[in-house]
Amino acid sequence: MTESNYLKILNRQHCLQKDTENSLAELRWTVLHSPCPSELRGWIWKILLRLCDSVSASCYIKLVERGPSPMDTKIRNDTFRTMTTDASFIEHVSEDMLIRVLNAFVWISQQDSRAQDTSEELQLRTSLEQKATAELTYVQGMNVLAAPFLMVLPEMEAFFAFSKFLWQWCPLYVHPNLKGVHCGLKLVDMCLRALDPELYGYLLGKGLTANMYAFPSVLTFSACTPPLVEVLRLWDIMFAFGFHLNILFIVAQLQLAREDIINCPSPMKILRKLPPLKAHAIIELAVTSCKELPPKLYENLVRHLYDERVAEDLGVQVTGISTTTSSVSQHQSNRYYRK
Repeated sequence: MTESNYLKILNRQHCLQKDTENSLAELRWTVLHSPCPSELRGWIWKILLRLCDSVSASCYIKLVERGPSPMDTKIRNDTFRTMTTDASFIEHVSEDMLIRVLNAFVWISQQDSRAQDTSEELQLRTSLEQKATAELTYVQGMNVLAAPFLMVLPEMEAFFAFSKFLWQWCPLYVHPNLKGVHCGLKLVDMCLRALDPELYGYLLGKGLTANMYAFPSVLTFSACTPPLVEVLRLWDIMFAFGFHLNILFIVAQLQLAREDIINCPSPMKILRKLPPLKAHAIIELAVTSCKELPPKLYENLVRHLYDERVAEDLGVQVTGISTTTSSVSQHQSNRYYRK
């Protein structure tokens, strides 16, 4: 599939919703079978996010002009360590860009800042919150989630894409109690048990559950594991078919490394730093895995990013602000981000 084939889909103009949906379906399957050209990736992500009509330069500028948000100190404690070993990221994305986007996100997300809203900001806030069940703010690890957007899109567009992604695609992953992340960890164990009971049993016999090794990979949708070019390919697929697939991507990474894991007397050494991503192999294995999961498990997998009822179904109990995120920065420095 060449760039011109992608452009044939992207340049279509439709009057009927049915035709639009058909083209979106064709685009999704094209993404599955052929890597997105890097120069078209941002355009493709925006279309799959349905972002195209909700970007305003003046709105973003006004949010940036508000200056540091109440979460600015926490933001700066994280941004300096983001992907510092990836030369391409450092070349394209500055720490200041991350800081601006994350502070702007806090401003547009906090209820007590409504009094300062311009009409455009109020419109954006309303569109973001239409499916929300609680207020969002900055949580540790969000800097890693912002990184792929800034790598692929101009800063202003990255802010709008990032905000819509968090508010409407995976809000439970960035709630203060990280309920979606904890559900994701439980689902890693459940999916691994269903797909590779031998590997699951081996890890369980060593006292290892996903909560002990998979937290950063779940929280960041695998963006914590290099190389970034492979992360972007995984994100292409997740934009096309849903970010719940990250759980299966993590399971696939474990299966691809299963021989090393099983033969290692201390498997945590491998789990602490998984091998570099091989997106093609991970995607192939995950796509096959989708067909092998029990229907109820797959339903919970799809819903756990946004539906609070899944936690009850899974027996996951989370109260208050999660303290697990305190380990994210240290884990990042060990795996990827710090020299």
